[in-house]
Amino acid sequence: MSDQEEISKLYRRLYAAMIAKDTAELNAVFSDDAKLEHMTGLVQPKQDFIKAVEDGTLNYFSVNHEGDEIEIDGDSARMAGRSRVLAAVYGGGRHEWQLLIKSDFRRSDGVWKIVYSKVSTY
Repeated sequence: MSDQEEISKLYRRLYAAMIAKDTAELNAVFSDDAKLEHMTGLVQPKQDFIKAVEDGTLNYFSVNHEGDEIEIDGDSARMAGRSRVLAAVYGGGRHEWQLLIKSDFRRSDGVWKIVYSKVSTY
């Protein structure tokens, strides 16, 4: 599998884990020092994000991936992924969001992980 295919697959694993509230998988796709920046500007360390998914603060129900653009430079990569996501967050009702997630990836010991993601809409 090419690096681009691995990164694209990792992005899809992330969403599958968010929908399933699979904390082990969420831990696996993110580096230990990962941070996530929400469209509100809130920046969460990996463990805070995983806890919010687990406790229902962030609920994800389905995703439709519309495409991604990936740039690789050695053991670093950047991706812009566009997906339509059905979610209910922070006590709000279900809503379909057109999310653009710009993520930085790092390969360590041959394994790609997400180190930073910034979410906005498109």
